[in-house]
Amino acid sequence: MTDSTGSPSPSPESRSVVPGVVLIVLGLLFFANNLLRMDFTGFWPVFLLIPAVVFVIVYIRDRRQYGVLMPATILTVYAALFFACQNGGWGQMSELWPTFILAPGLGFFVLYLFGKREPGLLIPASILTGLSVIFFFTLSGFPEYWPSILILIGLVILLRPATWRRSSPGNQNTTPGV
Repeated sequence: MTDSTGSPSPSPESRSVVPGVVLIVLGLLFFANNLLRMDFTGFWPVFLLIPAVVFVIVYIRDRRQYGVLMPATILTVYAALFFACQNGGWGQMSELWPTFILAPGLGFFVLYLFGKREPGLLIPASILTGLSVIFFFTLSGFPEYWPSILILIGLVILLRPATWRRSSPGNQNTTPGV
């Protein structure tokens, strides 16, 4: 059997059951809220975790779909942030807002680790994660010490092992077999 594009249409057995299960669970939760008058006020960040779990399941079923790990990471970090604010007070957001920068940075790191290890992913990952760390550090009560992060990063770059360094075109080793 084929669809309008001429490609084979998926059999009912091969279709994913995840969207159906998610809708049933959501319906049950809303029914419980309406009929049993359950209080889900502090529970709402779970709704960010549900699609994150679905994305992870998609990745587990097909490892070539590693791109879904980016939104899974972002949604998980945001859910953790919202749970923290829900339980500890929304006034914390004035100190936790760098999490909105951290989440995509971590997403890029996850893409790098579980994907094809494309070095280009480390650039936005490092910039976003570094910015969020700097902002967290300045908001932590030690704003006069945040330049120490820059100094440490500079020392790591200068003192890293030679195997980490890229050889410049003028420093190419021309000895055969080495």
